Amino acid sequence: MQTRLTTLLAGASTLLMLAACASGPDIRTDRDPNADFSRYQTYGFAEELGTDRAGYSSIISTYFKAATGREMEARGYRYVEDSPDLIVNFFASSEEHEDVRTRPSARLGVGYYEYRYGLYSTWPLYEQEVETVRYRTGTATIDIVDAERSQLVWEGVAEGRLTKKVLDNPRPAIEEVVRELFVEYPARAGGAATP
Repeated sequence: MQTRLTTLLAGASTLLMLAACASGPDIRTDRDPNADFSRYQTYGFAEELGTDRAGYSSIISTYFKAATGREMEARGYRYVEDSPDLIVNFFASSEEHEDVRTRPSARLGVGYYEYRYGLYSTWPLYEQEVETVRYRTGTATIDIVDAERSQLVWEGVAEGRLTKKVLDNPRPAIEEVVRELFVEYPARAGGAATP
């Protein structure tokens, strides 16, 4: 009975871990309901991007620009440096988190309770095991601004857990997040709704 229960618990925890890995970042988008997307034909990037620091362009900004440029051009927008209809800006951040988890322990009468050994024992799963899990989460934001009005017209936000693989090689993750965010972009250049 104990072996079967252990096998079932191990299988369930493996399925939960796989489900967690299979899910991508949480995606949220919002748009200005008063924005007239039919007016927009061109885009450019903010003079000082939120992903840049200390007056120079970061590698992360380069990845965001390339991925966002592909998405905007796929929707019919043209990149221009002077007087674009839309200004694109980005921001990215990460935070370290710590979760403390407890679960019943299968140990009987060990550790502090060793004095009971041989006399009596606790009921099954009496003790608690404590585990501390540390992980990083990241947030990426893309802002699309009406240049003439200096008004945000669309925002996409992605939040999710950062793996070592993503931290070691962020470019593919940035490309994927930007692609997922733009699935929710409301229009093509000139205002035609996206399919």
